[in-house]
Amino acid sequence: MSKVPTATAATDKPTGEAPVAPPTAKQPATSLTVSRGFADWLRANRTSFAFTSYQTGQLFLVGVTPNGTVSFNQQNFTRAMGVCYQPGRLYLGSLHQIWRLENMLRPGQLGNQHFDMVLVPRNAQTTGDVDVHEVGTDAAGRVIFVNTKYSCLATLDLNHSFRPIWKPAYISKLAPEDRCHLNGMAMDQGKPRYVTAVSRSDIVTGWRERRHEGGVLIEVETDRVVTDQLSMPHSPRVHGDSIIVLDSGRGQIVRVDPASGARSDIAFCPGFLRGMSIHNGHALVTVSKPRNGTFAGLALDDALKARDAEPWCGILIVNLASGDIVEWVRLEGHITELFDVAAMPNVVCPMSIGPDTMEIRSTITFDATIAPLAA
Repeated sequence: MSKVPTATAATDKPTGEAPVAPPTAKQPATSLTVSRGFADWLRANRTSFAFTSYQTGQLFLVGVTPNGTVSFNQQNFTRAMGVCYQPGRLYLGSLHQIWRLENMLRPGQLGNQHFDMVLVPRNAQTTGDVDVHEVGTDAAGRVIFVNTKYSCLATLDLNHSFRPIWKPAYISKLAPEDRCHLNGMAMDQGKPRYVTAVSRSDIVTGWRERRHEGGVLIEVETDRVVTDQLSMPHSPRVHGDSIIVLDSGRGQIVRVDPASGARSDIAFCPGFLRGMSIHNGHALVTVSKPRNGTFAGLALDDALKARDAEPWCGILIVNLASGDIVEWVRLEGHITELFDVAAMPNVVCPMSIGPDTMEIRSTITFDATIAPLAA
C-alpha cells in the first residue's frame, strides 16, 4: 500500500471552543467553530460523520484525532449532494454521477498514523444531471436514489442513465421538469418506505408556488399521503414507531405518527434544514443560510425574527428526547449552504482522497494473491 496523503482541513484559520486540526492547504475563507463538547460527543457516541456542500461542491469527513483535535477532511466533488454510509463504503450523489468510495485500509492499519478509514473513489456511475438528492441502498445492495428532476425514485442501470422504480401517484409522466420537488427518502428494512415532496404539483416546477404549505410525506408501498401539512419537507427517517422529518419551511424537526399523520415539533433550528442522520437518539442535521428570496413567505423567516436570530450554516446535533441542541459545528464565510449528513458509526477519524488530485494517481493498493487463470 502506498503512503496515504495528508488530510486537508476545511478552513485556512479554523477557530472554536474545541480544538480543530490545522489545515495543510489554502482554501477559500471559511472558518469553522465547534462547540466545547463536540469532540467528546463524537467519542462517547462512537461515531464520525460525513456532510456535503452542493454550493461549493465538497465532501467533508469529520472525526477526532488521537490528540483530541477535531479533524475536517475536505475533497471536491462537483455539486456534492446526498450521501449514504455503509460499513467501509460511502455513496455520494453529485452533478451527473453517483460515486462509490471504498475504505482502502486493511484491518489494523492506519493512514498517516491516525486515520482509521481512508475512502477512495472506486466507481462513478454516470446518470446525467438528474438532480440526485438523497441516496440509499436496499436489501440486495442496489443503490436507490431520489431522482428529483424526473419526480421518481430510481436505481442505477448499466446501459441507461437510470431505471425508475417508483413515482408518486399524482405524477402523470416522467419528464425532466422537477414537478413536485421530490427530495427525501426514508429507507427501512432494506427498502424505501417514505418520501417527501414539496407539493403534489404535476406541472413543470409547480412546487415553487407551493413552498409555504402542502408539503407531503408519502408511504411508498401504498402511495398513501401520510400528511400534507408540511412546508418544504426534507429527509424523512424511520425512528422506532415514528417518522422524523424536517419541516424545513418552519425550521422544525418534527415527529409524525405514520398512522394518523399527526405532527409534533421536536426542535427549532436556526436555518434552512436539508439533511438528517439519526444516531444514538440524536439527529444530526444540516442548516443553511438563505439564498436570495429562499425564506420569503416561509414561517422560518418569521420564526427567526421572533427569536431575534440570524440563520446559521452548519451541523446541529439534537437530542430527540428533549429537543435540545447539544453540540454543533458552525461555518462562516465562503460556504453558506450545506445539503446532506451521514453518521459513520465505529469510525473515529476518517479521510478521503479526491477524484481529481495528485494523491489519487499514486495511491495504489492491490491484493498480492495471484488468481489462477480460468480453465
